[in-house]
Amino acid sequence: MADDDKPLLIKRYASRRLYNTETSDYVTLDDIAAFIRDGREVQIIDLKSGDDLTRQYLLQIIAEHESRGENVLPVDVLTDLVRSYTTQAQSIVPQFLAASFEMLREGQSKMMENFTALPNPMAAVPGFDAVQRQQQAFLKSMMVGWPGSSGPEAETGGEPEAADQDEREELAQIKQQLAELQSKLSKL
Repeated sequence: MADDDKPLLIKRYASRRLYNTETSDYVTLDDIAAFIRDGREVQIIDLKSGDDLTRQYLLQIIAEHESRGENVLPVDVLTDLVRSYTTQAQSIVPQFLAASFEMLREGQSKMMENFTALPNPMAAVPGFDAVQRQQQAFLKSMMVGWPGSSGPEAETGGEPEAADQDEREELAQIKQQLAELQSKLSKL
């Protein structure tokens, strides 16, 4: 059984083939992307030199997705990233991006919790339960691959009315922080 805490070790042979050391078989970039979406950390090492090639292959996976029309990164963000390599901003960009993605993960987790915790006056409408299950399944599928996501089964505790107000305030704060980050990013 695989240890999910340790990164999955992939070795690259001289032939450029990628070898999964856990399952003892060859894998493709799509396989590696699937491991990552499933929440696994991956480390890719060149067998001969011992160099860590993880960053290179992750960038290649992103480039392939972008070239297939699965655009996640807007052109202006890509342009700003290219500029950051030639400016003094290079030193703050990695920390900024890491913090931004952490906020995004936390925001999505809170959104999922809020979606399932709030009482809904539509619950009395016939067939509403089926629609709600479909929405939860859709949101859960959208959250696949985002570590830290609690999914639609998130449990909430405490008093419902006080919890609802607290959650609304937290959501408003998250929205404000996200807007501030977007503003800062556009200024870079």
